[in-house]
Amino acid sequence: MRLAYLLLPLLLVGCGESTEQAETNIGKETYLRYCFSCHQAGVAGAPSLGDVESWAPRLDKGRAALLQSVIDGIPPAMPIRGLCNSCSDEELAASVDYMLNAVRENARDAGSL
Repeated sequence: MRLAYLLLPLLLVGCGESTEQAETNIGKETYLRYCFSCHQAGVAGAPSLGDVESWAPRLDKGRAALLQSVIDGIPPAMPIRGLCNSCSDEELAASVDYMLNAVRENARDAGSL
């Protein structure tokens, strides 16, 4: 029995999330908590999650510019840090990546990429 307790940690190695999965989950959690209310419905011109057409001009600016837009806000509609003042830059970046991945996935499905 004692041997089982000693071996259990070794058996569980590798059972956790990968770094990529964890980042995706953080991005999704942040999106659902702070971004969803505007980006799901396209409130005040916010590009809807996965809407390839509304994201196209933003994609041309690049990820770094999109993240900076989240951090700085875009008056009058996009609030500074997307109203998540407690979010780290990494959490905001993960939410941007989550939204960009949704756009890329829909573009691939539609044959646009």
